[in-house]
Amino acid sequence: MDAANQLTALLNNMFATGLLDEQFQQLQMLQDPSAPDFVSEVVTLFCQDGERIIGELAKLLEKPTVDFDRVDAFVHQLKGSSASVGAQKVKNTCVQFREVCQLKSRDGCLKTLDLVRTEFYDLRGKFQTMLQLEKHIQGFK
Repeated sequence: MDAANQLTALLNNMFATGLLDEQFQQLQMLQDPSAPDFVSEVVTLFCQDGERIIGELAKLLEKPTVDFDRVDAFVHQLKGSSASVGAQKVKNTCVQFREVCQLKSRDGCLKTLDLVRTEFYDLRGKFQTMLQLEKHIQGFK
């Protein structure tokens, strides 16, 4: 299967499994010849920010006294960036995370952090594959 077909199959799978929603399609429509790397740059920033935020959340939840307001602020930030790139599963898990955070449950937050981490790294891996396929395709144009 050539790179273009692989990319199409990957994106179709990401939509079918709920990793991405229609917001990602909106993002793709903003890309044009004047900004050919727009989606790539947005996705890369999302991945970098997401990794940083997950690290911050892990640190906050390791402390003897958890500052649930700060945890909630970071989760809100991750939810917002997830929504802006169409990362539906990560966004939905952040909604759950905020609910658990409001209950001030450290155990609940730790469990939900694991879930967010799993969803995020699954998406990040697929985004990395997508970007590699796009580079490969552009190399032939």
